Amino acid sequence: MTLAASGDYSQGPPLVLAQGVSVRFGRRTVLDSVDIQVRAGEIVTLVGLNGAGKSTLIRVILGIVQPDSGKVTRAPGLRIGYSPQHMRRDPILPITVRRFLTLGAPAPPEKLEAALDEVGADAILNFPLAEISGGEMQRVLLARALLREPGLLVLDEPLSGVDVTSQSELYRLIATIRDRHGCGVLLVSHDLHLVMAESDTVVCLNRHICCTGRPQAVLRDPEFISLFGPHLSEAIAIYQHSHDHRHDALGEPLSIDAGAPEDAPASGGPL
Repeated sequence: MTLAASGDYSQGPPLVLAQGVSVRFGRRTVLDSVDIQVRAGEIVTLVGLNGAGKSTLIRVILGIVQPDSGKVTRAPGLRIGYSPQHMRRDPILPITVRRFLTLGAPAPPEKLEAALDEVGADAILNFPLAEISGGEMQRVLLARALLREPGLLVLDEPLSGVDVTSQSELYRLIATIRDRHGCGVLLVSHDLHLVMAESDTVVCLNRHICCTGRPQAVLRDPEFISLFGPHLSEAIAIYQHSHDHRHDALGEPLSIDAGAPEDAPASGGPL
């Protein structure tokens, strides 16, 4: 049984562990003594206002930015699949999805097809990259990250450019991938309603760690309420309470009557 299947990721060693990480750009402190960890089978979501240091922390974890103090420890041989927040697509550049997926890392056709099929985008393999939708682009970026067969997925704003109706579907897809592969997931998101429904652990950042824990515990934390306001916190709590279904292996919703006991937690964890 995998860690994801058992739900006991809390007992395994961290895939990545940041301890006391501080970053300064000139006189400005961007991160101040930040601690964060991600274990196999766990979805950790990083939230915070603009300028809170979320993207900088992601770059530190990826090894792109070196901290001024503190350290990052990665599991030996850890492979990280990364999906960036923004990627400019030049409409003049004649590049297909197939070609984009193999930039820097050639892969056989069957592997490309399998990766796109897993994210629900197999039909666009030969489409021009510049002509696919924002939602399709996010799926392609996710497929590209999966081609590395990662132990850890790092997703910076995976809903960027995605229409509202596709956002929940993409979050369920991320959870399904976690369940299927047993990988850890670290993602950054502004969509707090979906974050609270699908995450195992939420980390609220404002240059330092304001609060961290299970979604419902974070919702009640005074620092979270101070940052986002009591009305948003209450609205998310109501949304979670009404999120009374679970998902099958393909991400399709199941009603409580369809097999899960009535007291079973929703996909976001204990309520």
